[in-house]
Parts: sequence; structure tokens; C-alpha cells
Amino acid sequence: MSATDEVLNANQGYSRDFNLGHLPMPPARKLAIVACMDARLTVEQFLGLKTGEAHIIRNAGGIVTDDALRSLIISHHLLGTEEFLIINHTDCGMLTFEDDALRRQLEEKTGTATVAPAHFHAFDNIEENVRRQVKRLKSHPWIPKHIPVRGFIYDVKSGRLNEVAVELEAQKAG
Repeated sequence: MSATDEVLNANQGYSRDFNLGHLPMPPARKLAIVACMDARLTVEQFLGLKTGEAHIIRNAGGIVTDDALRSLIISHHLLGTEEFLIINHTDCGMLTFEDDALRRQLEEKTGTATVAPAHFHAFDNIEENVRRQVKRLKSHPWIPKHIPVRGFIYDVKSGRLNEVAVELEAQKAG
């Protein structure tokens, strides 16, 4: 049995006892989160969230890509979210490669060059990546300046969430 067949079977059991159909579309806590897709991150669980309380946007590296930005703009302007979190994590696979090297490897492996994706968004410093994502979001003209945007690193060994100081770093640089 394939993994897809296994999860489809699990869904049948889940749907028999399903009782969340009454939840409204806007997230109850008015919170939107961009987090890494890493399977070790159970975002709702480590943040104490229940279904319907937050929008959670996941991708490789917890990057504020154009698509994540699109989702956050919709989340705020159409569905009322008022706070944004960026969550990266220790032991991230995005630390293990460089964009150009991966592109060359894929071109060699497949015999084909492509124009998309234009970037894989690999990084070599988790804290700096979190700061970059927070700044990208805070600087977008369609994200109101009053929206709190905070960045964190989740430790996959301890389960602890640690905040990354963004404003302090900006003051040091300025």
C-alpha cells in the first residue's frame, strides 16, 4: 500500500468523526505564520494552536517568497490577520546546499535547464535568514506598518522556540 493510500484510509476514519465544519474562514487568533515544510515541525502543536486559529504557510526554508507574500496579503486584507510570525528551525536542509550548485546538479541529472524556479532560497545562517524574511515582509508596501512581524527559530532537538532579534540588529547596523 502506498503512503497516499494509507493517508486516504486514515482520512476515512477522520471524516467519520469530523466536527470542525462550523469553523469560520478567518483565523480566530488573527495570526498568520510562515514556517518551513520540514516534517519534524508540528507547528500547531508547538505553538499551542487549534484548527481554525491561524493561517500557516509552509515552504522549504520558511521563506517569504512571492507566493507566501501573496498568501499573507490575502490573509491580512481579506481575512483579518493582524500578526505575522516567521519560523525557521535548527538542522534545516536549506543550510546544506547552494542555489547554483543545486541548479547544476539538477541540470546534469535531468539533462534539462529551466527558468523556474528562479531561486531555491538556500541560506548559510538561520538567524540572518529569519531577519531577511522579517525585513522582506515589513518592507512590503501592501503590509501595513502597524502589523507586528516577529521571527523565531525552532530547535528540533528541544522543541523550544527562540525569538530572533531583528530591530536590535538594525539599530547596530544603523
